[in-house]
Amino acid sequence: MKTKEKKQLFEKNIQELRTSLRDTKEQLFSLKLEKMQMKLKNLKAIFLKRKEIAQIATALRKKEMENAKNV
Repeated sequence: MKTKEKKQLFEKNIQELRTSLRDTKEQLFSLKLEKMQMKLKNLKAIFLKRKEIAQIATALRKKEMENAKNV
């Protein structure tokens, strides 16, 4: 994930982040499935997808903390 994409993550609302997180987890699952079937050529894709999930989860947690502070 590039720096510009990371900045865009923090601009999204909570619902968009949750949707993005769910979609990314589904993509990770399919990558793992491809790996098991020996179809995956780029093994680093799994590492990068896990990293992307962590970044989305961090942005989501930050938004939730901001909402809790404001309420």
